[in-house]
Amino acid sequence: MKRAPVPGGERYTEIKAKLRQLKLHTVCEEAKCPNLGECWGGGDGHTATATIMLMGDTCTRGCRFCAVKTSRAPPPLDPEEPKNVAEAIAEWGLDYVVLTSVDRDDLADQGSVHFAKTIANLKQRAPKMLVEALVPDFQGDVDCVQRVVESRLDVYAHNVETVPSLQSTVRDRRANWEQSVSTLVAAKRLAREQGHSRMLTKTSFMLGVGEQPAEVAEALKLLRAADVDVVTFGQYMRPTKGHMPVTEYVTPAAFQKWEEMAMGMGFKYAAGGPMVRSSYRAGSLQLRLIYRARCPLTPHWHTRRRVFHQARIAERRKDEDCGGMIECTSYSAISQASRFLALRTVRGFQV
Repeated sequence: MKRAPVPGGERYTEIKAKLRQLKLHTVCEEAKCPNLGECWGGGDGHTATATIMLMGDTCTRGCRFCAVKTSRAPPPLDPEEPKNVAEAIAEWGLDYVVLTSVDRDDLADQGSVHFAKTIANLKQRAPKMLVEALVPDFQGDVDCVQRVVESRLDVYAHNVETVPSLQSTVRDRRANWEQSVSTLVAAKRLAREQGHSRMLTKTSFMLGVGEQPAEVAEALKLLRAADVDVVTFGQYMRPTKGHMPVTEYVTPAAFQKWEEMAMGMGFKYAAGGPMVRSSYRAGSLQLRLIYRARCPLTPHWHTRRRVFHQARIAERRKDEDCGGMIECTSYSAISQASRFLALRTVRGFQV
């Protein structure tokens, strides 16, 4: 079995030092993500990506799968954080950044203003940078959703985490399927009303927490009915013995099946695998979607999407040599093809 490499390298060290200097937190570290070294280090056809966690490292909720610290009364927000985040990311020269946060149910605006300020600062300093925000459910408050959408971000993401029947088992009691999906629906509607129809919506959920195959299929149908554009799913990994146990290690073949089903339902992109997380290689997986969303669709749109998907499956099959526990997937070939096709589309050619 291949394991995730120990984090290291010049790029990794540079990013970590800058984070400490500016007192910034990343979900990569707080949630003990197994892909930390790979995402921060970059290479293999994808950009270095760090998922910045806003509003501190302490959450007001206590989901049973999450390793982030919890408290009913977290420290106050750092008013300089939106500026510091923009400064750090501008210096890194990233093409794509993911912003996320802990839940802050203790705040009147639940942190939505903080998100909006951070995105606005980023867009001002680096107008060409693509920004994804992985936000809380804001307790279903549409005003909070609107603040974030008005910042003109490129991808509005919120994770449903698991299938509808397991919400109360997996997530904090204040979270539920209907509330989460309602915020994704509201984000898409508000973006269209504001003339920002190119904004994508995205969600993710874990497998291996007790779900049944029929429930996964139904969850995908519900998400597609809610006009969600992108869906990712990965294997639940128990962070400590104090968290809920893993009920099943899903095989790469099963992940491939769900990925193909999602693409067949009409999602613009679907990614599944044991090591896939919501923000895993977000830049390389999402850049081509943004290009597509910003360019007129050609008669070959669906053909290109199918070719992308089939090529990535071929890469996965070639690299699977780890006994079905950990997927060792290389995205380099499909990333290079994506960039080529994106350039052809921007220049007005058809593939």
